[in-house]
Amino acid sequence: MTDSAPSPVASLAPARRWWILAVIGVAQLMVILDNSIVNIALPSAQADLGFTDAQRQWVVTAYALAFGSLLLLGGRLSDLFGRKAAFITGLVGFALASGLGGLAPGFGLLVGARALQGAFGALLAPAALSLLTTTFPSGRDRARAFGVFATLAGSGAAIGLLLGGALTEYVDWRWCMYVNVVFAVVALVGALVLLPAHPAQHRPRLDLAGTLTASGGLFCIVFGFATAETSGWTSWVVYVFLAAGVVLLAAFVAIQRTVTAPLLPLRVLLDRHRGGSFLTILVLTTGMFGVTLFLAYVLQQDLGFSPVMTGVAMLPMVAAIMSVSTSAPALLLPRIGPKPLIFTGLLLGAGALFWFSFLSPGSSYAGSVLGPLIVMGLGMGTAMSTSINTATLGVDPRDAGVASASVNTMQQVGGSVGTALLSSIAGTATAASLAIAGTSPRTAALAGYDRAFVVASLIFLVGAVVCGLLVPAGRPHATPAATRAGDGARALPSTADDSWGGPDSVPTPTPVTARTGEGGLVGRVLDGSPAGRGPVAATVTLIDASDGAQVGRARTAADGSYSLSVPRPGDYLLVCAAPGARPVAERVRVAATDLAISRDLWAPAG
Repeated sequence: MTDSAPSPVASLAPARRWWILAVIGVAQLMVILDNSIVNIALPSAQADLGFTDAQRQWVVTAYALAFGSLLLLGGRLSDLFGRKAAFITGLVGFALASGLGGLAPGFGLLVGARALQGAFGALLAPAALSLLTTTFPSGRDRARAFGVFATLAGSGAAIGLLLGGALTEYVDWRWCMYVNVVFAVVALVGALVLLPAHPAQHRPRLDLAGTLTASGGLFCIVFGFATAETSGWTSWVVYVFLAAGVVLLAAFVAIQRTVTAPLLPLRVLLDRHRGGSFLTILVLTTGMFGVTLFLAYVLQQDLGFSPVMTGVAMLPMVAAIMSVSTSAPALLLPRIGPKPLIFTGLLLGAGALFWFSFLSPGSSYAGSVLGPLIVMGLGMGTAMSTSINTATLGVDPRDAGVASASVNTMQQVGGSVGTALLSSIAGTATAASLAIAGTSPRTAALAGYDRAFVVASLIFLVGAVVCGLLVPAGRPHATPAATRAGDGARALPSTADDSWGGPDSVPTPTPVTARTGEGGLVGRVLDGSPAGRGPVAATVTLIDASDGAQVGRARTAADGSYSLSVPRPGDYLLVCAAPGARPVAERVRVAATDLAISRDLWAPAG
């Protein structure tokens, strides 16, 4: 196996990369919008198809169970069979399932279509994020691209309320399913025209035991929280499924430590930057679902807004997310790193949620909702963009799909936890208020929402402290200082916590010779020990010396050769990681991108 060939997107024109982002964005928006659109359409669908209130939850739960339990498998399949193929398959399958749901004559087919949507969504969502990761591997363009992606992730539910309300009110509930076909066709045409081929270069055997335990564990967790939302925390089913989920996920971790081709390599999770980012995403989605769920009730039941106007009322938060996620991380992330941005974003979210807890029967939109909505948007935009960017930064290309699936899994689990936990807290507080003589149902409901907002605020506050402690300080790809003047080599940290490349970083040899080659940076990594054992398996990384951003990465072939594309003229650090030697790097100056520069790297025994 070799990853040494240049990335298929390395030579893409800048304009084409942004068009690819548009394609990915349409697909991501389709997946994000789906749940909130369907929630708006449910009352009309129930009246049309004649299913009961008890059956209604399965229209939502069927999607959540399939999507949440199959995400890791979907991410690994995109690594094994190619990201473009997974992306297109997911698009086509999601569109067909949506069309089937729109045509459903009864409850059973509608639920089946929703489960199919979840299954194909679990293939599509990780492929979309991994395509974004490989299309924008580094630099400020990456920060801006992930800002756009985070805007969709953070505001998709609010946009779904607007679109779902308009379709339900002015057309028909079935168009809440058909609209996905429109999104999918647009994204499919763009994918076929714009996406370069992403053939899988590494196809290990699928980890069947890991797949079964991970899918089973996530299924049990999502089902347990979904049952808690509908049946309450007194139901024994909740605790049986949650306990089974914990046991299965523990077994999954144990399996990943021993198998040769794990479904989710633990190196993806154990890096502190990525681990802190995954936790941030979990916290953000826990609170975000509470905001959209409870505010939708407040705006419609207490302030008298229509479904369409409820969506319009959420737009200031969408605008705040969009403005900050596409600007602040792009400017600040390369300079100060993710730690302060994640901490600040979570604190802003905690403040906004606490502000919402003061809602009362006399509250107005301008006086009590607009302000915290904007603050919530600023916090979400700052933390979500930074955490999604960081969670996928520096991941080995062969793990890009499953790392992206981990991001989606955190979002799904966070949504399930937030909806179940906050709904049960609100319900308990509402019941307690109703027990007080003279309390109106409206006042009791608001008291329940206020209690849920306080708890969500505390979750954000604790998350800010934990994530702030977990994520290391410093900017990504920080250029290390020279070991000594004139030696031409730069020592790099040998631990995963200090290397932005992640826990799979390994020691690097010393570069010594140069020769004329063909295209970009090419060469071989050879054993420099007295025994002279020939080629060495290694990872070669190219870092832009001007801003410390990683611009290329490759693994050596069987003969020790590597090839890296150079994006533009300038100074770079060429770093090679191989077992048995201390990390070092050589500065390489590129006068023109069409020059052929070669470096043979020798790995002395460490």
